[in-house]
This record gives sequence, structure tokens and C-alpha cells, in this order.
Amino acid sequence: MAKTAQADRAANDGEPEQAATGDELLIREGDVAADYLERLLDVLDYDGDLDIDVEAGRAVVSVDGGSDLDKLVGDRGAGLEALQELTRLAVQQSTGTRSRLMLDIAGWRVARRAELAELGRQTANDVLATGEPSRLRPMTPFERKVVHDAVADIRGVFSESEGEDPRRRVVVFPRS
Repeated sequence: MAKTAQADRAANDGEPEQAATGDELLIREGDVAADYLERLLDVLDYDGDLDIDVEAGRAVVSVDGGSDLDKLVGDRGAGLEALQELTRLAVQQSTGTRSRLMLDIAGWRVARRAELAELGRQTANDVLATGEPSRLRPMTPFERKVVHDAVADIRGVFSESEGEDPRRRVVVFPRS
């Protein structure tokens, strides 16, 4: 059974173990996820460097470096989404708690976030110009959140999600 970083430190310095902080738990999630992903990359014989971080109250694991990594991302990030869910399940099995871990492979999420933010801003500006609502194509929860955040930064418009997954989409409306 894996020990937490805090238990390792307590065992090493003779100090009594204290309750882990939120960031320490997230770092532990990242460590478990990185171990899982490292084993997967080894099985696939893919090269990749793993980076663990904590951003906005969630563990973030990035895999970069290997030329084959794009195959893991898949079409429109479908492989990445599936691998993220498998990694979250591995973390949950190890820690006993539900994980909100975010996985990025080959910088795909970073690039996609920039594309979606631009789409949100452009759509908001189009709605301002025409005064008509605009319905975007169906998106994943990650994609919708990025678009909602971008629209929220533009005065005179707001956005809502409509529909049910997997057909859930963002609609941008003019403010009255």
C-alpha cells in the first residue's frame, strides 16, 4: 500500500503524522496518476515526460515529449477524455476519494483551450453585432466551460448550456 508524502516525511524525521492539507492530497492524486500513466506508457512503449501540478483546486498531470502521444489524444480529444477517466478511476481506487484530476497530453488541452476561448469571444462579438442568439455545436464539459468563461468576459452577452450529453451545447444570448 502506498504511503502519503506526509507519512513518508513523518517516518523519516520522527515527527508525528498530521492531517494532509488540500494541496498535499492533490499532489498525492497527481503522484498516483503519474504512476498509472507511466506504467501505461511503458506497456505501449511510448516515450513521454510527466509533469504534476496543482491548479485551481485540482491535480493536473501533463504528458509531453513523445512523438506517438498524439495517438493517445485521438479524434477531437476523445482518447484523451477516455484516458483521463481511466486515470481518475485509478486515483479513486488508490485514494478512496473521487478525483477531479485534469490530464493533458502533448499540450492538446492548452491549445484547445486557446481555440475555444477565441471561439467564445468571436461568438459573443457576433451576437453583440447581430442581436441574435448563437448556438454552438455540441461540446464536452471541458469545452463548454472554456467557452462560458470567455463569453463571461464580454459585456452585453451571456451564455447557457442546453440539451443533454452528448449533444449538450453552449448558446450565447444578447443581454436585454
